Amino acid sequence: MRIPRKPPLMEELRTGVMEQYGSGPGIGLIFSQGSTPGGKYLHWDDLLYRDPPEGLDHKAWWLGIKMSRAGRLVPTPLKDSQGQVVQFGVTDRAQEILHFVDKMAAGSIETPEELMNPETRDFYISKSVAEEAIRSSQLEGAATTRLVAKELLQTGRPPKGKAEQMIYNNYQAMLSIRDLKGQPLTPAMVLHLQEVLTIDTLKDPTASGRLRRADEDIIVSDRNSQATLHVPPPAEELDSRLIRLCAFANNETGLQFIHPVLRAILLHYWLAYDHLFVDGNGRTARALFYWSMASQGYWLCEFLSISRLLHAAPAKYGLAFLHSETDDNDATYFILHQLETLQKAIFDLHAYLERKTSEMAEARERLASNSKLSKALNHRQVALIQHAIRHSGYLYSIEQHRRIHGVAYQSARTDLLNLVELGLLIRQKSGRRFIFRTVENLEAKLRT
Repeated sequence: MRIPRKPPLMEELRTGVMEQYGSGPGIGLIFSQGSTPGGKYLHWDDLLYRDPPEGLDHKAWWLGIKMSRAGRLVPTPLKDSQGQVVQFGVTDRAQEILHFVDKMAAGSIETPEELMNPETRDFYISKSVAEEAIRSSQLEGAATTRLVAKELLQTGRPPKGKAEQMIYNNYQAMLSIRDLKGQPLTPAMVLHLQEVLTIDTLKDPTASGRLRRADEDIIVSDRNSQATLHVPPPAEELDSRLIRLCAFANNETGLQFIHPVLRAILLHYWLAYDHLFVDGNGRTARALFYWSMASQGYWLCEFLSISRLLHAAPAKYGLAFLHSETDDNDATYFILHQLETLQKAIFDLHAYLERKTSEMAEARERLASNSKLSKALNHRQVALIQHAIRHSGYLYSIEQHRRIHGVAYQSARTDLLNLVELGLLIRQKSGRRFIFRTVENLEAKLRT
C-alpha cells in the first residue's frame, strides 16, 4: 500500500498562501471553496492529481477546502498519541446514506418478507454470520478458501490449523454478539470478544483476553513493503483509553448528539487506532461495530457482511484509516468509506434475496406437478432439493443441515429422514454417522 502524502501544516499553509495572494481577488476565491469539491471528500494526496480552480494553486485550493471543513467538524473523546482530538464531519453524502440506513436497516416498511418470516429468518442469519466470520478472518490473513471455510462451519468439524481456527473463532464471536446486544459495553466485554476471536491462534496464548503490555508495543506495517503505517498509543495508556471507548459506546460522554450509525463506525475506528491487543484488533473492531449497530436498533445488520466488501478492496479500507490519521485526525474519510460499504451491503442483500426468492419459486414450480411432494416439503427441504439439483453427488449431513438453517438437531434429522422416506435421498453410514446423498435422476423423480 502506498502511504498517502501528508497535507501541509495549516500554520505554514496559511502564512505561505497569505503572503502569495495578499489582499488580491484570489483571497475571495479561497474563501469561496466548499468542503467537497466535485462532491468528494478529497485528501491532499488526491487533490494533487486534480486541476485547481482557475486563479488558485493546489495549496491555496487546499486551504480553502480546509477552512470550509473546519466549521463542520465535531470533536470526539478520542485523542491521538500526541493528545490531539479526533474529529469528524457529516457531509451531504453522509446524511444521504444515513437516511437510507435508518429507513432500510432500522425500520420495517421496506423489510423483505424473507427476513420477517420465522421459517426463513434463521437461515439468512446463519448464512450472514458465517460469511462475516470467513471474510473478516481472511481480511486479517486467514489463508483458506471460502469453500473450505464454509464446509468447516457447516459440518462443525474441528478446525485444522491457524486459518481455520481464526474463522471458527470469528464465527463464535459473531454468535456471542447476538447475546450481548443491548448490554452496556464494558472493558471486560471487549476483552472477552478479543479472547474468543484469538484463542488458540497466538504465539503467546496468554495474549488472548488481555491488553498488550509495555514490552509488546507494536507498529502496524504494510505487509509487502514493511513501511510503517501506524504507531499505536503506548501500552500504559490503554486501560484509560478502553474506559473512554466504553463510555463513548454507551453514550455516557455528554457530547452533542452523534448519529447511532456514526457512533458504531467511530467505535470501529477507535479500537483499530488504539490497537489494544497484540493481535485481533481488526476483527474485534468490526465485531464492536456489529454489537453497536444491533444494540442501537439496526437489526438488519444481522443479515449483512461488511467484511465481504472490505475483503474485496482491502487497500481502500486501509487508505480510509490513513487519510483520517494523516489529515489532522479527520475521521470523515473513514466514516464515508464505511457508510458507502454499509449501503452497498444492504443493496447486495436485497439483490441476494431477490435471487433466492426466484430460485425457491423455481424449485416450487418443479414440485408443482407432484402434489404429494409439494405439500409434504417445508422450505428447508425445498432449499436442499434445489441445491441438490445444481450439485449432483453432493453429500448432506444432519449437523450441516442444522447449522445452515439454524434449527434444532431433531428438526434437521426429521427433515432429512422424511426426504429418505419420500425417495429423494439415500441414507448411508460413514464412520460413526449417517450421511445422505440424492437419488439418481432426481429431477425425473420430482415429476413423478
